[in-house]
Amino acid sequence: MVSIGAQSNQPALGRSAPILTFIVAPPQRKHKHAKSSTWEVRLSTSRGVPYFYNTIDGQSIWKPPPELSQEEVNALPGAKEYLLGQPANGRPAQVRASHLLVKHRDSRRPSSWKEPSITRSKEEAITILRSFQAEINGSPDKFAQLAGKHSDCSSHANGGDLGPFKPGQMQKPFEDATYALNVGQISDVVSTDSGVHLILRTA
Repeated sequence: MVSIGAQSNQPALGRSAPILTFIVAPPQRKHKHAKSSTWEVRLSTSRGVPYFYNTIDGQSIWKPPPELSQEEVNALPGAKEYLLGQPANGRPAQVRASHLLVKHRDSRRPSSWKEPSITRSKEEAITILRSFQAEINGSPDKFAQLAGKHSDCSSHANGGDLGPFKPGQMQKPFEDATYALNVGQISDVVSTDSGVHLILRTA
């Protein structure tokens, strides 16, 4: 910012000439944490999972705000309480996830609460899961709704919620896929001995 001060007269070649005094103000700096200071992490009482709340406009979202880095997300108010910390190996000590399972005839246990004997092929199971994926379209609420109606796992009674688990407690493809997700993100089709899954990481 430039401001013009008072004029003063000083002699120049025997004549008086006005001199203007300029005051240059340093540019204002934006606080690097300004964008993150509007968000905080809260816990959904209905679903028992964390979400992100904007304290300025009241917006609530499941996924971390895209404009924030992982470091900024971890520093948000409530993050230490509701988002699990990162150990030295870069993986959380535990995560929480929901899933929508479609079994097929080659599944470890080709039966479910809906069907005493499952005869569909793996390819048919994937086609079914893809249709659910399109219907969910990234929505955690829709995910829970469809998992409750269609998942071949007993967790369907809880909207697909498996609760928290640690490394080594799930089949490796399932574990790796879950840990690769951000909180609120839904996986692509994941295949395990149990069948084919869509996975929603919730914490």
